[in-house]
Amino acid sequence: MAEKTFTITAETGLHARPATQLVNKAGQFESEVTLEHNGKSVNLKSIMGVMSLGVSQGAEVTIKAEGSDAEEAMKGIEEVIKEGLGE
Repeated sequence: MAEKTFTITAETGLHARPATQLVNKAGQFESEVTLEHNGKSVNLKSIMGVMSLGVSQGAEVTIKAEGSDAEEAMKGIEEVIKEGLGE
């Protein structure tokens, strides 16, 4: 299992376009990937789940990946986040 916490720095938070990028990246892996924010956890492969969290700028999110390719999934998702969404 891989787990990492990020701070969202994008002015608009996780709105539709960046959420879609994360969902698409998570969908490339077999592992179960979850996004946690404010005590709620959603499947990162679900655009509706991600959007329902309403993640805004400055928010801390935790991403967990569990499965056969969890480390690769975390690396791929981290790349997407560091391309302008957060740190």
